[in-house]
Amino acid sequence: MTSRVILISPASNPALRRARFDDGASLDAAGAARAASAAGSLPAADRVHVSPTVRCRETAAALGLAGPSGPAAELAAWDVGRWRGRTLDEVAAAEPAAVALWLADPGAAPHGGESVRDLCARVARWLADCGGQDGRTLAVVEPEVVRAVVVGVLGAPEAAFWRVDVPPLAATELSGRSGRWNLRLGRTLGTPGAADAP
Repeated sequence: MTSRVILISPASNPALRRARFDDGASLDAAGAARAASAAGSLPAADRVHVSPTVRCRETAAALGLAGPSGPAAELAAWDVGRWRGRTLDEVAAAEPAAVALWLADPGAAPHGGESVRDLCARVARWLADCGGQDGRTLAVVEPEVVRAVVVGVLGAPEAAFWRVDVPPLAATELSGRSGRWNLRLGRTLGTPGAADAP
């Protein structure tokens, strides 16, 4: 049995453009147009999951994806507690020691939300469930979820989370069996071969 997973990062919105922790904003006009232009570029999926964030739901709708096959609680956005809606620069100016700790220690959550370690563990549970399902799963998820998947699949240290960049509207593909995954890193949707079967 081979499992295939395609993770789609959301199209751009003001928070992504300003490096702002998700604030629940809708896609901007350019992001919505890019997502709509990529509609029909993804292969058929046996299951569709969508992170509950506004930008992921709007991206999925613009891509013309059918309603989710199941709950996506494990694919929720990273809980950054009281930093939600603020830019990293704003937080660093107000709480430099907290930001330094957060970036250095994967187990730290000075914002009162989830640590990198907690996020990676949550996403790993979801991916393990996918590994037990035949066919293709498509999920529209926040960039930090994609980063957590990449770190887990590669068996990289949690500190590597900060070294993974995920562009808007990119496909990151996995295929595997028996808990072993192969990874094809994000390619922008709408480009040739962007979501070919792995």
